[in-house]
Amino acid sequence: MRSTSERTPRVGLRRLLGGLPSRPIATLMGVAAWTLLLTMVPDAIAGPASRWTAGQREVLRSLSIASLAPLPADPSNVYGDNQRAAALGHRLFFEPRLSGNDRVSCATCHSPTRDFQDAKPLADGVGRTARRTMPVAGTAYSPWLFWDGRADSQWAQALGPLESAVEHGGTRTRYAHVIAESFRAEYAALFGALPDLSGLPRNAGPVADTVWGAAWGRMPSSRRDAVSRVYANIGKAIAAYERTINYAPSRFDYFVDAELARRPHTTRSAFSKDEIAGLQLFIGKGNCVNCHNGALFTDSHFHNTGVAASREVAGPDSGRAVGVHQALTGEFNCASRYSDAKPDACDELRFAVTDGDELLRAYKTPSLRNVAARAPYMHAGQVTSLTAVVEHYDHAPQAPFGTTELRPLRLSATERRQLVAFLQTLTGPLSAPADFLQPPATRR
Repeated sequence: MRSTSERTPRVGLRRLLGGLPSRPIATLMGVAAWTLLLTMVPDAIAGPASRWTAGQREVLRSLSIASLAPLPADPSNVYGDNQRAAALGHRLFFEPRLSGNDRVSCATCHSPTRDFQDAKPLADGVGRTARRTMPVAGTAYSPWLFWDGRADSQWAQALGPLESAVEHGGTRTRYAHVIAESFRAEYAALFGALPDLSGLPRNAGPVADTVWGAAWGRMPSSRRDAVSRVYANIGKAIAAYERTINYAPSRFDYFVDAELARRPHTTRSAFSKDEIAGLQLFIGKGNCVNCHNGALFTDSHFHNTGVAASREVAGPDSGRAVGVHQALTGEFNCASRYSDAKPDACDELRFAVTDGDELLRAYKTPSLRNVAARAPYMHAGQVTSLTAVVEHYDHAPQAPFGTTELRPLRLSATERRQLVAFLQTLTGPLSAPADFLQPPATRR
């Protein structure tokens, strides 16, 4: 639901399209390509709901979950598809002792019963954060994690909150001790024996707390590195678990299936007239598909869409303009010594756009799958309903700073209602091993 005029994305879609090199994909599948394809899409449905132009059919096919490419390997995490690593990651994801107060786990904010988010404007850990919790499903396809893309892998993302003073609020020596006390055998079977932790303080790490930070500074560099490697492996196990979580077909996918095959609809696939009209708007006049494209309904890039600043957050939030530099200098990025990737496998970092006005207050395009079940919306939960989201994109307000990419759509009230009706068809179950969608059996 935005203007067709924007900078062509440089990287990222290769993950959705099966691992092809970033630069050719950007050339072929940038917004210019979408604009060319969508010139074939008329502004209104002509005839029965099953009658689509060739261009419309190709767009519908590309949005179907059936078009999702096989899960790409993460070269920075050789344990990413290891079942034992996923099982350990499942336990660690729900482990409250991976926090400074023994009460906060990853699942505190990323609840499986709420599509791996928390339905709050701002996430609450040991304190309150400045951003909305993002869902987990499908993130293995994304080259950048967090709203500002400050992590370039799931395992790097998993580590950030663990040492955040307002999220988990702990330290890496604390977490290494927890592994030694309760997960030693599982850890050793995957990563080898734990290092000697004797004599290490319970809490030490490169964190904001001055006492814990000073304790970390007094540790020999060799012991700091050994603990950091345990810490990295915790992230890799959690990522292995998260890689198993994806989206299953929604009513939209069954609708597309039947439409493309020209089969009669069942109750599982039927759309109302408003839902069909909303879909037509989504791929046409609304320009939504310019950013919410592909089987996950996201381009995995960053855009300034003029969202107002949150009244609950103090200070400016520059979005991608800051996040990209945090990713490039990250201790656990693809090019780090804790990564399993070869240097030439980190294309996302090598070709990342690092400056330009378009990065200021630009945030990652979220997937629209299950969007109707994920209020409130935007990076700090500023918008409370899908109706209000559509109104925002229709009116295209100016950004609080930076420049919005939106242009007014001039939708009628009926068209806005139809777009909301369509977005509600994207709700479906998650795809994951059944036991991974609930807390693990308690073991100590």
